[in-house]
Amino acid sequence: MEPMLAAHALSAATEITTAALSGDEPDAVLASVVRKAAELAKADLGLVMVRSDDGTLSVEAAYGSATDKLRGVALSAESAAGQVARGGETVATDDVTTDPRTAPYLPEELREYGPFAAAPFGTGGRVLGALAVYRRRGAEGFSQATVEVLTAFAAQVGVVLALAEGANARHRVTLYEERERIARELHDVIVQRLYAAGMQLDRVRRRMRKRFAGADASRLGEAIDQLDQTIEEIRGTVRSLRNPAPEPEAKPATDLAQSARDEVRIAEELLGYPPTLELSGDFSDIPAERADHIRAALREALSNVVRHSGASETRVTLHRDAKEVRLRVRDNGAGVPQGVETRGLRHLAERAKSAEGHFHLNSSPSLGTLVAFDLPLHPEK
Repeated sequence: MEPMLAAHALSAATEITTAALSGDEPDAVLASVVRKAAELAKADLGLVMVRSDDGTLSVEAAYGSATDKLRGVALSAESAAGQVARGGETVATDDVTTDPRTAPYLPEELREYGPFAAAPFGTGGRVLGALAVYRRRGAEGFSQATVEVLTAFAAQVGVVLALAEGANARHRVTLYEERERIARELHDVIVQRLYAAGMQLDRVRRRMRKRFAGADASRLGEAIDQLDQTIEEIRGTVRSLRNPAPEPEAKPATDLAQSARDEVRIAEELLGYPPTLELSGDFSDIPAERADHIRAALREALSNVVRHSGASETRVTLHRDAKEVRLRVRDNGAGVPQGVETRGLRHLAERAKSAEGHFHLNSSPSLGTLVAFDLPLHPEK
């Protein structure tokens, strides 16, 4: 191997390794690979061909003239490049149009070329395809030294790209896990605390309404509204953090029973008496998205009991069977007052509709309030 040519190949491989492991876009890295290969071989055309499951090759990157029409061109699994991509030896010929190993499988787009060399793109169990170079018909063929350099270069950068792909996949998983941890912390801790603080402030406002000056009462109301808005914004952030996942898999299951106990415990502190909680069924494997809907419905229903009902008894029932989860929140209070803002309840109706569930509200001064929220575990596609 010529020392100068080998030095150039090492420098090119190092440059590509740095780019690949730094997280550059795969298309940009492949374009750099094929350009460097063409420059090393002093070729008119360079191609990176990637092998599919059936053994056929597809041109993923090209460098030289008319490269746009070459991207996506397919080569047979029986072609010389196809055999190279299966882990075979490097192939070189002075005329790709007449050599029996290449001529029968040559696409029309490559018939203007003569000298040809193709090396495995990767090595061992990490062969991704073939790295090929071409010169115009009638040009001098590739020397043995050039073929050796091309072979070494293709093996090295192919393995680097395979390793970089694995590293990027691990990084995506790690990033998703961290986003999920932050989302869980925001949802289960921060939102709970803001919700409890808002409910306490509202309770103080209602108890001391006569003692507040008009401006003070208004400012307290604005503070409560800002807390509600902050909670909604955090919930939106949680949804953004949890979507998308690195793989199209279902979100992890959530223990909905414990979530229900937490919501009831907060309501007990604000109501001054413990609501009754009845659980029926297994709630340990409810999909996270479904559990979020049920949790939001329970929180909003209990919020309305605290704010508007004046109830002395509240009963929460949560039932799960093979098909759905059913939530009922009943109180013996005065119902939702006429003219009271029910934005949260409207949101629950919209949430139920979007999740292919059902929402029902029954409220009267004599019978109290019933909030019903039913959600299928496996909505129709």
